[in-house]
Amino acid sequence: MRSRIRRWALVAAGLSIAGVLLVLHWRGAGRSLWYPYWVSVVGARSHAQVLDDLRPRLHPRLKASAAEKGISYPPRRLTLVGLKSERQLEVWAASAEGWRLLRSYGILAASGGPGPKRREGDMQVPEGVYRLTNFNPNSSYHLSVRVDYPNEDDRAAARVEGRSRLGGDIYIHGKAVSICCLALGDTAIEELYVLLADVGLANVRAVLVPGAEPTAAADDPRWVADLYERLRRELHAVRGRPR
Repeated sequence: MRSRIRRWALVAAGLSIAGVLLVLHWRGAGRSLWYPYWVSVVGARSHAQVLDDLRPRLHPRLKASAAEKGISYPPRRLTLVGLKSERQLEVWAASAEGWRLLRSYGILAASGGPGPKRREGDMQVPEGVYRLTNFNPNSSYHLSVRVDYPNEDDRAAARVEGRSRLGGDIYIHGKAVSICCLALGDTAIEELYVLLADVGLANVRAVLVPGAEPTAAADDPRWVADLYERLRRELHAVRGRPR
């Protein structure tokens, strides 16, 4: 009898632990594990369905913000500036008077630190000038937009150093956990997703940098110094020179 009670107690404890883990997974950290199964049950969302759901709520806010800053909506072009050290993703819109800051989102999670991404598994967020290639309405992290890492600059640097397996699948997405990507939280990614869809990904680029003033260390390879010089010029063209 006692052994049976002990056995049931262990089963109950195991179910309790499983329940806690399920809640944690549901809240984000492990969503990438269970979410594909959820999609298989309830069905995938289309890009159009996501926009139909979000636009009525978010369009008024985006249009009002753009009008307040003298930007026509939707803007003709956007530049996303990802500042790794400052943990900010700035959204700059082209206007008749030059680039104007339309939005700034806090980066809730991003692994690694300053420095370019060199290989798969190094935990680094890439640094460089990138295109955004496609929307993912069924992301394990709510919604996401893919960054085209590795780009030709990344491949050229890898050839010089004889590196392979550069990694990939870099996204800007929701939730507050991330490995090598930029996690903005669900509210921010919903707004950004709509904004990018309105502008069109062909008219958007992302400038991902270690900080507001990229500076190579003395022992960095030459290609890093060249990359950071280019990124400084890109930042100054959009954000203006530091005061």
